[in-house]
Amino acid sequence: MKTRAPAHTWGLTPVLLLLLAVLQTTSAEKNGIDIYSLTVDSRVSARFAHTVITSRVVNRAGARREATFQMELPKKAFITNFSMVIDGVTYPGNIKEKAAAQEQYSAAVARGESAGLVKATGRKTEQFQVSVTVAPAAKVTFELVYEELLQRHLGAYELLLKIRPQQLVQHFQMDIHIFEPQGISFLETESTFLTSQLVDALTTSQNKTKAHIRFKPSLSQQQKSSQQQETVLDGNFIIRYDVNRTHSGGSIHIENGYFVHYFAPEGLPTMPKSVIFVIDVSGSMSGKKIQQTREALIKILDDLSPRDQFNLIIFNSEATQWKPALLPASADNVKEAKSFAARILAQGGTNINEALLLAVKLLENSNREELLPSGGVALLILLTDGDPTVGETNPLKIQKNVREAIGGQYSLFCLGFGFDVNYAFLEKLGLENGGLARRIYEDSDSALQLQDFYQEVANPLMTAVTFEYLGNAVETVTRDKFRLLFKGSEIVVAGKLRDPDMLFAKVRGQVNQQNFTFQAESKVAEKEEEFRSPKYIFHNFIERLWAYLTIQQLLEQVVSTPDAGQQALKNRTLCLSLKYNFVTPLTSMVVTKPEGQGQSRVAEKPVEGENRHKDVSSGLVGVNKKLAKLSTMTRYYGPSLPAPPPSFPHLDGRWLPPDLSVSLSAPDHVVDMDFKETTRTASLPAPAQAPHAILTLPGQSVDQLCVDVAHAQESLDLLSDPDQGVEVTGEYEAKKHQFSWIKVAFKDPQVEIQAFPEHVVMIRNQRSSAYKWKETLYLVMPGLKMTMNKAGLLLLSGPGKVTIGLLAWEGPGAGLRLLLQDTDRFSSQVAGTLGQFYQNLLWEPSAAEDDSRRTLRVQGNEYSASRTLKLDYQEGPPGKEISCWCVEL
Repeated sequence: MKTRAPAHTWGLTPVLLLLLAVLQTTSAEKNGIDIYSLTVDSRVSARFAHTVITSRVVNRAGARREATFQMELPKKAFITNFSMVIDGVTYPGNIKEKAAAQEQYSAAVARGESAGLVKATGRKTEQFQVSVTVAPAAKVTFELVYEELLQRHLGAYELLLKIRPQQLVQHFQMDIHIFEPQGISFLETESTFLTSQLVDALTTSQNKTKAHIRFKPSLSQQQKSSQQQETVLDGNFIIRYDVNRTHSGGSIHIENGYFVHYFAPEGLPTMPKSVIFVIDVSGSMSGKKIQQTREALIKILDDLSPRDQFNLIIFNSEATQWKPALLPASADNVKEAKSFAARILAQGGTNINEALLLAVKLLENSNREELLPSGGVALLILLTDGDPTVGETNPLKIQKNVREAIGGQYSLFCLGFGFDVNYAFLEKLGLENGGLARRIYEDSDSALQLQDFYQEVANPLMTAVTFEYLGNAVETVTRDKFRLLFKGSEIVVAGKLRDPDMLFAKVRGQVNQQNFTFQAESKVAEKEEEFRSPKYIFHNFIERLWAYLTIQQLLEQVVSTPDAGQQALKNRTLCLSLKYNFVTPLTSMVVTKPEGQGQSRVAEKPVEGENRHKDVSSGLVGVNKKLAKLSTMTRYYGPSLPAPPPSFPHLDGRWLPPDLSVSLSAPDHVVDMDFKETTRTASLPAPAQAPHAILTLPGQSVDQLCVDVAHAQESLDLLSDPDQGVEVTGEYEAKKHQFSWIKVAFKDPQVEIQAFPEHVVMIRNQRSSAYKWKETLYLVMPGLKMTMNKAGLLLLSGPGKVTIGLLAWEGPGAGLRLLLQDTDRFSSQVAGTLGQFYQNLLWEPSAAEDDSRRTLRVQGNEYSASRTLKLDYQEGPPGKEISCWCVEL
């Protein structure tokens, strides 16, 4: 088995990022390197995943060529093996102590060569890359193996594969086998590259305890088109699932003398909490960061339970508390806090020490005065984007001050916004005080990242959780005491048995000041049999899982332990890493290459926070995005204009009308656009506008109705149908002439889709997933399918369901758009601003006897309808002009 987990990156996110191998070649025709086979085999046994990626290439050129094997793997995964087979000769990777491995490539480093094979990339991934020179007609087989334990995040495990071969592959195949003896409660798949042509290449089979997902596209299915030899396989493939649970002592699995115990009982009530949000409002938080922080904080405050207590502390050079004491999360208090959060501004320095000590003092005062809710949990949540610069600035002294102040009574969670934070400092702060650290990435979804983290800790279920195994049955065990258990997560304990016939376990903890004891017992022989019969299960996995957990927990202890005790922990970690062949922060894999191809290369485990600043190339991404947006803005919709004279300004071949000037500021990567009013000599007809909604009307004399909203309302109940189990709401801004958001909520499955002009958000089980418009998407879950094409048309459909479409329209009258299809499936209970048009609709001639006007009556309401030229966006941009009956609401 192979286990991988970035020890320093404790997260609550349960993700198996199986990111597929990539050969950095454009096509076989261009450089002669042809990937003729690429396979992924992932076997998940009781949450433990063993993944093998195999790539086979051949040099079809008449000269020597370089082939590069490149892939991304999860930060939480451990590489356990890599090998290259060249002309029948195997060149293995050997895992050694990091110091010994360094000696093998010190000469390369001295020459200025990059000898490292692994580097951190993205939020959750690391990139592995190795190159080798291939003789004409020679073949090379690359094989990489890694392992990881899936963590439960907000009620689900997740396997994410990034598929990006960059050329057509004759034999491309992914196989994911899942075996969960507890039983699989749900399974869903999602992809950002699947199209209708690729759906047939994906097959899923499932029974009570097993699932097999296979993706095997043919060459023609991989092609973007019959004329193009480029591959369409470029994006993410995700599998989410959960297992059956009961109100019990958890699930125990046993194999070859080792056991693993999973604990996440159902039916426990949520405990009240006292939470203090400690928010950095220093000058470096200005701009987008403070805006997203305000947005996230307002939503988080809305999610507080009435049983909770809370307060806010904002800090820059000084710390300021919102209220002098903790307040109950009543509707009035939350409303006032949201108003306060909406007004916070960023300026000044960063006094982390004073802010955290003030937060602890608030909790201490409430505790002393017995104002904390009985049986509750106290949490501190710190958000900062930089180093301490005011007051106490020594990280070690701040850690000591906070540790002594908290005294083991409260849990501290540290969120580092961006890459300017001292992550190691925050990680130690969190781990020393019963919490953890998490990086918040600067992106359009930063607010969602903050909200997602809060959801992970929003519902504490138990405190002081301890595991006990009776009768001297266990020889060694991983960590068996935990401060908190949160809803949607899972506690995992593993160990080695002494050869008992029975394993008796007790799990003790407190729920609302009451002592709870859960018991579980397992017959060892019976449990061992579970993993002997399935042929595809990766055997001996529980022993490796135990080693994986032990290494991960030892590395965390290194972070939170004083210097004097760290070496002993590192020695234990190193011994286990070498024994089980894991690439960890203390070991390296030396990859040998054929003679004459340079020195050996070394694969090392990156550590979160070692590189505190983003690659400068990330700034160029922002420029590219702005230029792409600018290119979109310069398009002209409507009647054609005559070709511009050569003297007209232009950008990337597109001419710019005289009312638009553009300036680019390279040092800051800023695009400035200036629109000026000018007078045109030619009078052009106004282009047709896209209506806010297009409704198909089955069985009516008018087959579709265009609807525009003209008046601002805080919220519009657009559509509801209890039989369909769907509600659609929205908010319209009259000044901008567009919807600020549209939300679609389904009852079965319980899913909410939130559409904003910038992106789409799907919320399920308090878990948020953000998708950018025009990113292809194919998501299938029981009862609902969610697809988006490259034009950005999002369709929500399901068996017997009305199809609801959403689009971020960029043409004339830009903004969110809504459409309805399969509307004959509405029940007689349908209602709402748009739903009313499916209730006994009557068309009458207008009083003025004008053929282009009619009167529309429905449910006691009367509307004037006119025949108008509109843009039909149902197939995406640029849309087509249609003559449509239109009503204005």
